[in-house]
Amino acid sequence: MPLFPRPATGSQSAGSSPSGPTRRFRKAGVVAAAVAAVMALSACGGGSSPQSADGTVELRFSWWGGDKRAQLTQEAIKQFEAENPKIKIKPEFGDWSGYWDKLATQVAANDAPDIIQMDEKYITEYSTRGALLDLSKYDIDTSKLDEAALNAGKGEDGLTGIPAGINAATILANPKVFEAAGVPLPDDSTWTWEDFGRIAAEVTEKSPKGTYGAAAYGTDEASLGVWLRQNGKSLYTSDGKLGFEPGDIAEWWAFLKDLSKNKAVPTASEVVEAEAAPLDQSGLATGKNGMAFWWSNQAPALEKASGADLKILRFPTKTGKAEDAGLWYKASQFWSASSRTKHPEETAKFINFLTNNVKAGETLLADRGVYPNSDVRAAIEPKLTPADVKVVKFIDQIKDELGEAPAPPPKGAGAIQEIIKRYTSEVLFERLSTDEAGKKAVDEMKSAISS
Repeated sequence: MPLFPRPATGSQSAGSSPSGPTRRFRKAGVVAAAVAAVMALSACGGGSSPQSADGTVELRFSWWGGDKRAQLTQEAIKQFEAENPKIKIKPEFGDWSGYWDKLATQVAANDAPDIIQMDEKYITEYSTRGALLDLSKYDIDTSKLDEAALNAGKGEDGLTGIPAGINAATILANPKVFEAAGVPLPDDSTWTWEDFGRIAAEVTEKSPKGTYGAAAYGTDEASLGVWLRQNGKSLYTSDGKLGFEPGDIAEWWAFLKDLSKNKAVPTASEVVEAEAAPLDQSGLATGKNGMAFWWSNQAPALEKASGADLKILRFPTKTGKAEDAGLWYKASQFWSASSRTKHPEETAKFINFLTNNVKAGETLLADRGVYPNSDVRAAIEPKLTPADVKVVKFIDQIKDELGEAPAPPPKGAGAIQEIIKRYTSEVLFERLSTDEAGKKAVDEMKSAISS
């Protein structure tokens, strides 16, 4: 089971909440060649419609997500159009699996939507190709946004993404599984990785066959990133290179093998099988895992699927101190704009509405994660579900424990997750040693981000 779902999508999923309820982080390749092709195209023209005779402008807006996200987003569009009758928004949406190939093709054909829901893994790829608009040049208020999340949308090409939501990496625990095993829930403010392994193994031992204390990590780059940060390293450096060596990832896999050996996590074949399951069939949702690694904004969907009052936990640490967890506020998605839009002012006006308008907040609520505007977040809290309130409280609770925001993924980083997942499988099935996998994986990763 993947440590973290796909880019949070609140509803769809994961990371993409990773939002539709969802599935975990999975490979979703950007067609890099197609994106690069935009550089060879004429700068004239764009995806938006020309202004009509009466001055009305039509903007295209694309996003990924499930049915709930589509419903909420289209309601927000109606709210905006009611306040701005001369601007019409044409929605374009689909699921995560086909979103990036379609977007790359549109960009290469000079037919990109005006407003684009963008993911952290690909924002650098599109920005450096000149495909995204520098939003800092337009009237968008960012004063109430979390600084770290806002900085994730900044680069050499300017501010090319405004956070649509924020979340954090968490461990979600199902109290029902712990109660059935007669094992107390851990104290997440003091636990270590050794505690995690011991507790998970105890839950497995005292549970029916097929139930494990925790899901395995290792099928995405987010879990590795947290581990590296706790060990003084990083997934990427500020100049777009890897921030770790083969021995660092080998150590990460070695601990996973120990968890597997002690039956704290499922077997290799069960891990592979679980990775393909949708969110509502995940081990945590079905009561087969006592703990699992998910983004915070996926907790409500998992709570609904499991029928349990899930507990949101901080990551374990090496020291047993919560401030050493190395967590950060992640932008679940970004609002970006095509650099070829014919209507940049109107496009920025819509993004400003989504970011700062309480009416937009009251409509979208926590679908894409915790609302990044602190004033809007406070205003809409009474309208949130108890599960969403739980997430907001967790996000606020860890505020003073956060580490420095990680460097954004460089160009080519979209391939990293698949590399990690593949070599995790090689290690779990014992086809490669942890050292062999570390060397091969790092070589492939370096190649991916330098090509």
